[in-house]
Amino acid sequence: MGRPGAGPTRIKICGLTREADVAAAVEAGADAVGFVLYARSPRHVTTQRARELSRALPPFVTPVLLFVNATPDEVQVACTVLPQALLQFHGDESRADCEAAGRPYLRAVRMGAAVDLLDCASRFPSAAALLVDAPVEGYGGGGKVFDWSLLPSDVPGHRLVLSGGLTPANVIDGVLRVRPYAVDVSSGVEASKGVKDAALMRRFCEAVREADARLADAAT
Repeated sequence: MGRPGAGPTRIKICGLTREADVAAAVEAGADAVGFVLYARSPRHVTTQRARELSRALPPFVTPVLLFVNATPDEVQVACTVLPQALLQFHGDESRADCEAAGRPYLRAVRMGAAVDLLDCASRFPSAAALLVDAPVEGYGGGGKVFDWSLLPSDVPGHRLVLSGGLTPANVIDGVLRVRPYAVDVSSGVEASKGVKDAALMRRFCEAVREADARLADAAT
């Protein structure tokens, strides 16, 4: 699975709520930053707040808007306010729901023992990537690691984003074992919910690069 020969593992830091944290995430080496547009999340921000937070992003760091069972109007408004953003659907959205805005999107999959990821891939062929997360109560952000052995050896046509309980301490193992296209972290780099720790973000990104270096050494 993942990204043989596809370059470095991409890094997404999610659940940002403060300008200082956005700046620290960029400085640490994040390729994407996520804004949670789900009112029940402790990391929730409004669409306008997400726009404010994304203003200082350099051109090659992508803002990602996370939705959970949002209405089509809510998604469309967010797309209008942040036209450069990638979308992430983390609820019970159908393929039609995800495709309605006509924008590239990530589809989150809660990886319980009964989940068939290949079936998920076939049901969301238009997804830019499948984001595999732990099956926690609610819709993500639980800081739990799922059993990575549940992932099949290949998901044709999809890139995998590994999420769920990643930290600076375990992300090397995750990258080496899963070889995902990208990794996604939120609670694992926080001082408190919605407040990121700059040192943890830096350590997380450094750990991902160490994993990439080990993979490159193993390939030579």
